[in-house]
Amino acid sequence: MDWLSIGELSTRSGVATSALRFYETKGLIASERTDGNQRRYPRATLRRVSLIRAGQEVGLTLAELSEALAKLPHDATPTKADWHRLSKSWRKRLDRQIAELEALRDELTDCIGCGCLSLKSCAIFNPGDAASELGSGPRYLMGNSSSEVVR
Repeated sequence: MDWLSIGELSTRSGVATSALRFYETKGLIASERTDGNQRRYPRATLRRVSLIRAGQEVGLTLAELSEALAKLPHDATPTKADWHRLSKSWRKRLDRQIAELEALRDELTDCIGCGCLSLKSCAIFNPGDAASELGSGPRYLMGNSSSEVVR
């Protein structure tokens, strides 16, 4: 098996060694130790780290990434079928995120959907911050409507 030191993995992936150690403590990647107690990673870890970084870039949480990575082999490069299954499992989550971003873009000039940045609009659409009963965040942009608020 071909092994990478933590420095080599850092250089190849563009991820700081401290982040790699953090990923390891979270179980996202795994290393073996040499007799001198130095970390050595299977070369396939490079792809796992790339996947983690890509997932973080699109807003996936470490918990979501951990769940996905648990389905992939630790010591072998994932197959095309593995990648397909993984990306398919994130599709609904990413589609929902895209819809939320589009709603934010389209509504940002008037109101952010009661999160709340517009006191003038909210006096009409969200008096007394009633939308907070539905949960935290911009409730109307997240799919709730003012009709769900009990007044």
